[in-house]
Amino acid sequence: MSSPEPDAQGLWSALIDESITAREAMRDSLQAPFQRACDSVVAALRAGNKLLLLGNGGSAADAQHVAAEFVGRFRLERRAWPALALSENISSLTGISNDYAYETVFVRQLEAFARAGDVLIALSTSGTSASVVQALECAGRLGLTSIALTGPSPNLAAERADIAVCVPAPTTASVQEGYMLVLHAICHFCEETLERV
Repeated sequence: MSSPEPDAQGLWSALIDESITAREAMRDSLQAPFQRACDSVVAALRAGNKLLLLGNGGSAADAQHVAAEFVGRFRLERRAWPALALSENISSLTGISNDYAYETVFVRQLEAFARAGDVLIALSTSGTSASVVQALECAGRLGLTSIALTGPSPNLAAERADIAVCVPAPTTASVQEGYMLVLHAICHFCEETLERV
């Protein structure tokens, strides 16, 4: 006997409910770290520093997406801002992984490109990715302000970062959706703030 087909409408409703619940939880719990993240990014861009973003898998794609919006635009016409996703260069990723270890793939790039005063935005849904945790530790040594966007705390990435924005969501997908909302909101805040100075 075959199993019944999934109920697409029921699944859709459940996913919408999960998303709404997570966003409502974010509204109150993330206000303070969100403000600190916004202030740090604005201060860095005002001072002529840059943003460095990183993550693995889907988070790597999210890092690239947000870097593109800082360099291009989000909502407002404005000057380009320096932002670099460290997951973009496949030759660097594979070469560093092959010659050293994958855990150092972002550390080596930070050592090459980061300068004191820059901001690191590190994405990890679990908060336990060794390459992300090591990058956050490196950021501290190099004098960067580090922002970790993760799933629920406690986790290693949140502990290593200067600012931890921990999305209170139950699944990887809803964590990723949550931190994309945070990243878009940071970009929006920067455009509203910097373009009015």
